[in-house]
Amino acid sequence: MKELNFLKKLKRKGIIELVESSEEMKSSYLIKAENCLKSAKILFSSQLYENSTSEAYYCMYNSLLSLLFKIGIKSENHSASIILFDKLFENKELVKIISWAKEERIDKQYYVEIQQIVKVTKESCNEMILKAEDFLVKMKLLISEVGNEKINSARSSYNNLLG
Repeated sequence: MKELNFLKKLKRKGIIELVESSEEMKSSYLIKAENCLKSAKILFSSQLYENSTSEAYYCMYNSLLSLLFKIGIKSENHSASIILFDKLFENKELVKIISWAKEERIDKQYYVEIQQIVKVTKESCNEMILKAEDFLVKMKLLISEVGNEKINSARSSYNNLLG
């Protein structure tokens, strides 16, 4: 119920809304996702683990936005995008991965402590990149399987959820 109230509030503000399904936006966000993954790997090889972690997350997030645009949903909020993905596609595995990645990105991007208690290690960053690669492959597959029937079903579910 809390999640639905959150989504309804964002819908009233125009932060999430139904739009025309867009192959162009879908493709653009997939390209962004691929570029973020490339960036994450380059940053990793330069031992810039915090930045690499963020780029790996954005690989996942942009692939999620690609899916949402494929069905005709615009979302300008990370949490809302993940909730919509969960409600409309019910893919617990991928929801769990992107939710974890979002928290990792927030921790690494926004919290710095003098003793670096929340420090980014090579191993945790590498794990993030591997998860991003896997997530992107699975999202591309999911997107490729979305036809008119699923688009109509997801849009109908969106309307039923948010009125």
